[in-house]
Amino acid sequence: MTDTASIGSSPRKIRQNNIVAALQTIYSHRSMSRADLARKLGMNRSSSGEIVAELTEGGFVQESDGSSKQRSEHSRLGRPGIMLELVPDAAFFVGIEIGVEHISAAVVDLSAEVRVCRKMVFDTPSSTVEEAVAQGVELIVGAMSKDMIRRCKGLGISAPAHIRPDGFVTLAPIIGWREVPLKEIGRAAFPADVPIAVENDANAFAIGDSYRHGTAGVTLFLTMETGVGGGIMIDGKLFRGGHGLAGEIGHTLVPGSGGQKFEQLIGREVLIRQYREAVGRVDADIQEFLGDVRDRVPAAVTIAETWSRHLAYALLQACRLIDPDRIVLGGSVASLYPMVAARVAAHMSEGQNIPFPTPEIVVDDDAEFGSAFGAACMLHQRFLSMENEDFSGEDGAPQRLAAT
Repeated sequence: MTDTASIGSSPRKIRQNNIVAALQTIYSHRSMSRADLARKLGMNRSSSGEIVAELTEGGFVQESDGSSKQRSEHSRLGRPGIMLELVPDAAFFVGIEIGVEHISAAVVDLSAEVRVCRKMVFDTPSSTVEEAVAQGVELIVGAMSKDMIRRCKGLGISAPAHIRPDGFVTLAPIIGWREVPLKEIGRAAFPADVPIAVENDANAFAIGDSYRHGTAGVTLFLTMETGVGGGIMIDGKLFRGGHGLAGEIGHTLVPGSGGQKFEQLIGREVLIRQYREAVGRVDADIQEFLGDVRDRVPAAVTIAETWSRHLAYALLQACRLIDPDRIVLGGSVASLYPMVAARVAAHMSEGQNIPFPTPEIVVDDDAEFGSAFGAACMLHQRFLSMENEDFSGEDGAPQRLAAT
């Protein structure tokens, strides 16, 4: 969660800041008493009570009987009292990931819990940008109720692309995009007038994982599909580098490989091609390959061993450059890692003369939807910030929810 923005002396801004701070605090604790909230906000109970009243009237906060599993430490002492919680259905946020061979989408509620997720096969390079975005919107909107659409507060779109802060794609070679106003295309396709954010798929994946696990220290995120994208989080903040390309090790040329890039050695395409050649079937897919590795079928194991060696080399280069505490793998190819983790560790050990510290390497909880989830979380994050226009009215009070 980003820090609350600096505020001036404007009473409206102060009020808006207090509302945002209250929402952030209740979200981070999930459930807490009025007294705890006042303490966390540094307010007296009367002032805090006014903020709570506005949020309750607006439909964003509700009282519960204290039966929630997550409550503040203070409230656990003695008999449970009346607790404050967010109203999950008060707001919804949509995330769409446009990949090379698929589109995935997710909807999260105000508690940042996934309510809907969908995925489909889609050949993005052979389609126009407008077709890809329209298909992603149709995929997820078709699974949302009218009330969810009406209470939607943001749309996030991710793609394997270099994206400017204004949502303009300058280059996406793996899907054939160049100079594309992706944010505006998304605005035209979505059936509700909501804030829109556009992000690189690996960066969106990093944001989503940080929502689940936090981001203390330095974390490298790799999303492995047809291509391999990378993102870096440093103490909870996305590190973009000088040109927005930090972490993109998938485009690094590998010495001795005949001019191949890392993503051509550890991406989905190479695994499927090698597996199809090994089994003599042009329709063999990634799931069959993973199943054969799990069953220790020799041909599949041989391919997995080569993959583990290339992955170890890629991770070693990244480790020497940024020294991460943690590496998180996502995308459909990430499912292979747990089956060859010991081999990756062995290759990493063999690849260095000095025993540098080895980071923790894990697979994201929901690797295939990580980027779509992160795209939705970007808008959830924006909603609980000073950017939220719902809280920037003349008196700073939140707008009342539309009647169901």
